[in-house]
Amino acid sequence: MEFAWLDTSWARPFYLAFVFFLTLGLLQAIKLYLRREQLLRDLRAFPGPTPHWFTGNQKLVLDGNLEELEEVVGKYPCAFPIWLGPFQAFFYICDPDYARTFLSRTDPKSKYLYKFLIPLIGEGLLNLNGPMWFQHRHLITPAFNFNILRSHVNVLTQTVNIMLSKWEKMCGTQNTLVEVSRDISLMTLDTLMKCTFSKETNCQINSSHDEYVNALSEVSKIISKCLYTSLLHYDMIFKFTTAYRRLQKIANILNQYTELIIQDRRKSFKDKKEQGNTEKRKYQDFLDVILSAQAENYNIFSDTDLHSEVNTFMVAGQDTVGGAIAWLLYHLAQNPEHQKRCREEIRGILGDGSSITWDQLGEMSYTTMCIKESLRLTPTVTAISRELRKPISFPDGRSLPAGMTVVLSIWGLHHNPAIWENPKVFDPLRFSPENYSKRHTHSFLPFSAGPRNCIGQHFAMIELKVAIALILLRFKVAPDPTRSPSPSVQGLLKPKNGIHLYLKKIS
Repeated sequence: MEFAWLDTSWARPFYLAFVFFLTLGLLQAIKLYLRREQLLRDLRAFPGPTPHWFTGNQKLVLDGNLEELEEVVGKYPCAFPIWLGPFQAFFYICDPDYARTFLSRTDPKSKYLYKFLIPLIGEGLLNLNGPMWFQHRHLITPAFNFNILRSHVNVLTQTVNIMLSKWEKMCGTQNTLVEVSRDISLMTLDTLMKCTFSKETNCQINSSHDEYVNALSEVSKIISKCLYTSLLHYDMIFKFTTAYRRLQKIANILNQYTELIIQDRRKSFKDKKEQGNTEKRKYQDFLDVILSAQAENYNIFSDTDLHSEVNTFMVAGQDTVGGAIAWLLYHLAQNPEHQKRCREEIRGILGDGSSITWDQLGEMSYTTMCIKESLRLTPTVTAISRELRKPISFPDGRSLPAGMTVVLSIWGLHHNPAIWENPKVFDPLRFSPENYSKRHTHSFLPFSAGPRNCIGQHFAMIELKVAIALILLRFKVAPDPTRSPSPSVQGLLKPKNGIHLYLKKIS
């Protein structure tokens, strides 16, 4: 008689719904339990930091605590699991032999780390996999050949000089404290606009009124927030957030801007062809090259693909190179003896620096060593991740099954005391020919390696060389001891509160 209420017509549907959802909940709980047990078996051979029973090692990863990560690498210098809660685990590697095995494969990128870019840039080289990735890579590679890059040196010189002129007006002849990372970021954006679109935006002088420039500047902040908010990794939640709506809006801004330039460029090509004008542009920009590739391969490279690759180049190229230049300047400020030696080398090659040639960039051997050491200490891309398509066996005999998410910790690799002596010390001589030749080929990976290495790495190195050469010829830089930058993983490695340096103009 106690359950007589079930006989009423209104109660039975509620009872059935309760039983249904209770059954679903139990099945999900069983599924999660079995998943955890499988992960524990798969990772049994790899000890690692003790996880919290509920949050796992989330604090280590989500807080971007690099000092704590270094301690873990010191205890487990080869590889270790990181748990994000009780049912999700990533496998971190920071050993060059493991890295070589991992990077020699073509496993797909992990959706966990790249999913937030898809609403923004679409399917491009950064997140494509399989035959589509190979096709795009083959078609876009000519945009980064040395003849194209050679023609960009004058453009890079021009954009760096705009930034330096701004600094000279700010500094006068006095030691002046400047937060340099913002200006450097605008300079790299200006460079990309010119090398991608041949577009003059004046963004270094007045960036507050350009919707496209502002949208690009906002991207990394939104991605960082999404990446380190665990609830946003669930699509059902993410698609109802303001972050998702803002990314959609930014994507529309980028696509509309790109489409206008593409249509204008196509019209220009058509008009010139009709007029019989065969005069070539001073240099080919990124858009020229991929429009030519599309014209020959439209069946496998659509307008959607074109938009995705242009957006990928703009989004991926700004903060990575800008951050690398800012960190390099900070390291040279911290180490005046190396700064002085770089300046002397650059003066010996460039004189007053009124112009820079392609061949001169290749002569900057000591400056290049300093660039590499800065990229070792503070790689702007701190990790890359893949999802294993098939099992992997490492050189020491241990293995992982298919389906595991593997993260190559570039930061961990570059700070691994088993590889680098005194890894926190800035020592460019690590990269002298006699020392570097003794090291493992996969001990230094700021641009990754293997078939999916960074397609723009030579462009980045050229931009780094041009920027640091011109800066050191016109300024001495010194650190602000009261405001040391704190590295923080915000998608990329960034200083929490900027990089404040004293600039003094060299008369």
